Amino acid sequence: MVDNVEVLISGGQVPQYAHPGDAGADLYAASSHTLAPGERGTVATGVSLALPDGYVAFVVPRSGLAAHHGITVVNSPGTVDAGYRGEIRVTLLNTDAASTFEIEPGDRIAQLIVMPVSRARFVPVSTLPGSHRGTSGFGSTGFRADSTQQGASS
Repeated sequence: MVDNVEVLISGGQVPQYAHPGDAGADLYAASSHTLAPGERGTVATGVSLALPDGYVAFVVPRSGLAAHHGITVVNSPGTVDAGYRGEIRVTLLNTDAASTFEIEPGDRIAQLIVMPVSRARFVPVSTLPGSHRGTSGFGSTGFRADSTQQGASS
């Protein structure tokens, strides 16, 4: 069952889901912006929201912008807390080494995913229980499916 949550929104173009079942609603640029190769910039959306307590919104890249133009969200996912009431602004990065990217008002620049969030109760202890993974971190599973690459660094 899909829960629908009411999110109050003001200003700018209301985020829209492109297809039934989409997790992310498109966020739109409110102003023009030029991103030179390798440049990052913060783009206004003109929208502010009021999330209900117990919810969070994540700003994530659009796959088409990333695949076709090398445009990504720098701090992905950007976190919008329930208590925040300011404008949602998106910091984009042009990873293309050669092409400038032009953003115009109304362009879809990112997606917004609204989700319920749990509040953790952090419990200090002197030692943690064991686990199968233990303390193995970055690259601990290798990059190939066969066992000859186990433990290879990433």
